[in-house]
Amino acid sequence: MNNSLTNTARLLGAGLRALLVLTLVTGVIYPLVVTGIAQGIFPGKANGSEIEADGKVVGSTLIGQSYNLPLKEGQQTPEPDLKWFQGRPANGLGTNSVNTQYKLILSGATNRSADNKDLIDWVTAAKAAVVKDNSTADHKVRPRDVPADAVTSSGSGLDPDISPQYADIQVHRIAERNGLSVARVQQLVDEHTDGRTLGFLGEPRVNVLELNIALKDLVDKG
Repeated sequence: MNNSLTNTARLLGAGLRALLVLTLVTGVIYPLVVTGIAQGIFPGKANGSEIEADGKVVGSTLIGQSYNLPLKEGQQTPEPDLKWFQGRPANGLGTNSVNTQYKLILSGATNRSADNKDLIDWVTAAKAAVVKDNSTADHKVRPRDVPADAVTSSGSGLDPDISPQYADIQVHRIAERNGLSVARVQQLVDEHTDGRTLGFLGEPRVNVLELNIALKDLVDKG
């Protein structure tokens, strides 16, 4: 009986020591080492890939933002502020029902199939809006020119990038609304177009927040 209790105590002691060692290694030492390496090698990415403008953090290269006008009385959905480049639709975003003190964004996809009537209606309306909003007096956007990312949300609903094609069809509108030449705005888009990662991964893309910061700087300079 005593031997049994002794063996049990030894096993419990060994288990407790193993738990403490694993907790120390995996819960303290490993996170500190990884954090230290990340801060030393790529601190920007380790700290959330923050973007600064006018001396303050205005967002992240990893999270999309909306560029909308303030809500008017009676409106439930804000209108896009068309002096800025617009990102992808955010139909997949949920509403915050947990913490009502802040307007938090819940990411997510629409989870609707390609033949879902609601999704078809959204895409059809979004396509018509893109054509209308981006057509100017001397430039008409054709429906066939509208790329898929202009009318569909990403899987997360927070995609910070758009395709060069979607950026290109916004150039004439941006130039007209900001008093800039089409050539200068197109140059701005080209300068902020990133190619495929390592030359073969993913697709060419334009970060909307970075592009709009550059646009603001250009407008401020006159």
